[in-house]
Amino acid sequence: MSYSLILIPLISAFIGWFTNWIAIKMLFHPREPRKILGITFQGIFPKRQQQFAEKLGKLVSEELLSFSDIEEKITDPKNIQQLMPLVEEHIDQFLRKKLAEEMPIISMFIGENTIQQLKSVFLKELETLFPLIMQRYMGNLQQQLDLERIVVEKVAGFSTDKLESILVSIMSKEFRFIEILGAILGFIIGLLQVFISLLS
Repeated sequence: MSYSLILIPLISAFIGWFTNWIAIKMLFHPREPRKILGITFQGIFPKRQQQFAEKLGKLVSEELLSFSDIEEKITDPKNIQQLMPLVEEHIDQFLRKKLAEEMPIISMFIGENTIQQLKSVFLKELETLFPLIMQRYMGNLQQQLDLERIVVEKVAGFSTDKLESILVSIMSKEFRFIEILGAILGFIIGLLQVFISLLS
């Protein structure tokens, strides 16, 4: 077997790796549109950055971080119950100390039993009031805080360097796998070429 036949799989493997490496680079480069032989070239992500930002903004606002999900969590009775010990402690301190400081005459007529009764009434009322307050708050927040617009503006405003570094850090293993796969497929194609040459 001649050396040229042995080199075919190696050259094919290199070509397979190189073409995939070029394809990955072309996802991000050139960053600005460039004309070569009358054809305009630009990296896919720089060219589609605005569309990417809009899609990501919609995904975040509708699927990943929807206000309805946040409201459901905040108004969940279990979560509200976790706050009640802190609220009770604050009410107790108010009835025992601050009320005595602000209204000493009234506090003279409030004994332990009255404090416990007042605490019980306040806590029951607050348990009912908290979900209503949070629902109203979330409604106002949703009008004031447009998550989709914020994400779109942030992502669309990324520099191409930053966008590339973010995507490469997330997909570096996948990019490396694509390069290696190109080399493997190229090597296999090279072996087939050698096999066909030997048969002929």
